[in-house]
Amino acid sequence: MAAAIEVRDLEKEYPQGTRALRGVSFEVERGELFGLVGPDGAGKTTLLRILAGLLTPSRGSVRVDGIDVVQDAAAVKERIGYMSQRFSLCETLTVLENLLYASEIWHLRPQQRRERIAQLLRFSRLAPFQNRLTRNLSGGMKQKLALSVALVHHPRILLLDEPTIGVDPLSRRDFWLILYELLREGSTIFLSTPYMDEAERCSRVAFLLDGRLIAVGSPAELRKSLPVVVLDLHCADARLARTRLSQLSRFAHLAPFGEHLHVTIPREGVDPKEWVEAAQAAGVGVRSWRVSEPSLEDVFLFLAANRAREQAGLPGAPSAPPTLG
Repeated sequence: MAAAIEVRDLEKEYPQGTRALRGVSFEVERGELFGLVGPDGAGKTTLLRILAGLLTPSRGSVRVDGIDVVQDAAAVKERIGYMSQRFSLCETLTVLENLLYASEIWHLRPQQRRERIAQLLRFSRLAPFQNRLTRNLSGGMKQKLALSVALVHHPRILLLDEPTIGVDPLSRRDFWLILYELLREGSTIFLSTPYMDEAERCSRVAFLLDGRLIAVGSPAELRKSLPVVVLDLHCADARLARTRLSQLSRFAHLAPFGEHLHVTIPREGVDPKEWVEAAQAAGVGVRSWRVSEPSLEDVFLFLAANRAREQAGLPGAPSAPPTLG
């Protein structure tokens, strides 16, 4: 059976010359929770809109549920549930009216409509609020309603564009409980997120930067793929420490975390104590230090920094970033 989503050499260039996607290739297996991570402007929304059949790619091929998105976008839309980054439901309708409207668009029969809406209201825990105007819902409730609307026609593939942005922590947790239930039922979920803790929950993650995939793999694979570990320096003055250490070539991969600095150092063949001593010799007050495996955020920062050095023609960047299956 073909993968749920197949993307090959995908590129998107807008009329004004902006290249949003550059040679993107990956697959999402059926029943998988696949996360797309990248900064604002990386091309995440463009990629999701192409998968949903809302944008036409400039080059490359995209197949969703075995169907070519360019050749038969209408058939693709019947098989997916798409939740855009921007809330787009009618604010002057109630929760129930929005669900009824969506069910009519998808031509559900009256009995199907009643059963599906009742199921979604229970599933999303919105039944007590079904007669509330949508504009009076909290941010978390709005996101659950948007997801429910995307699920009205029983899609097996969900495309979610940063679905928990601006949602409080408790609502974000509830939203993820709903996603886990959908996964248990066999759904395939492709979502973009700016949150690394959400990326950790995915079976596989793709890092997108400047329209290019710089790494793809499971969180564990991505962490272990780096030839580095993290030296965590607890500094007396993290700002001063960053200023001084950034002037030393060996501290090229440096990121602040509160009172700590994370320095990526080679995994093999070095003594971390030498790096600590070098920091102290530069005038940095090191209160304590430890070595740990890189987090997903460390992985992304390392790969992004290497990409920047590579583009600038500076030494020290690998010839290609790790890409895992």
